[in-house]
Amino acid sequence: MKVGVLISGRGSNLQALIDACAEADFPAEIVTVISNRPNVGGLELAEAAGIPHQVINHKDFEDRESFDGALDEALQAAGVELICSAGFMRILTDGFVEKWRNKQLNIHPSLLPSFKGLHVHERSIEAGVRISGCTVHFVRAEMDDGPIVAQAAVPVHSDDTASTLAARILVAEHKIYPLALKLVAEGKARVVGEKVVFSGLDETEEAPVLSHPQ
Repeated sequence: MKVGVLISGRGSNLQALIDACAEADFPAEIVTVISNRPNVGGLELAEAAGIPHQVINHKDFEDRESFDGALDEALQAAGVELICSAGFMRILTDGFVEKWRNKQLNIHPSLLPSFKGLHVHERSIEAGVRISGCTVHFVRAEMDDGPIVAQAAVPVHSDDTASTLAARILVAEHKIYPLALKLVAEGKARVVGEKVVFSGLDETEEAPVLSHPQ
C-alpha cells in the first residue's frame, strides 16, 4: 500500500513508520512526505531515508480550501492510497476529509474519546487520571474523532509532569502506529459502519490494544 505521511515538526512518528516500512515483509511503502512547515526535522528524516518529500506551506494560501486542494493534488500525484498524519498540526476541511474517508489515519496522545484536542498531558494530569495512552484512528471531520484502529495504555505516575508523561506515551506511539498501519494495509482492519472490525489475525500478531506498564 502506498502511503503519504503528513507532518508539521520533528517527525518522531514518521521515523517509526520509516523503520517499519524498511522491513522486507511490511505491507506498506511511504511514497511521499509532506510538511506544511519548512525546515522541520521530519523533512531531514525523509531525506536521510531517500523518500520524496516537499513543503506545502499553509501560509502561502488564502484559505483552507486552497491549501487542502494543493495537498490533495500532491498526494494524488504521488499515487498515495492511504494518508498517515504524524504530528500534522492542521485542521483539514470537511471536503478533504470526506474525499479521503477511511483512507487517512491519525495518532493522538490520549485514549480517545477522552482528552481530544490540545494540551492533552496537562489536562490528563489535572484530571487525576491513572491511565493515559495513545490512539490511532481513521480521520473524521470532527477533531480527534473517528473509528479506532489501535490503542496503547500507559500509566500516569503521581510525580508526572506533562513532559515526562508525553515522553512515556511517545514510546507507545512508536509501537502502535506501525502496528495500525500494518493491519490496515493487510486488510485486517477495516471500517464497518463507524467501527473498525478485525479479521485474519493469527496467533503471532499483537492485539490492537497494547499495555505499557512503565
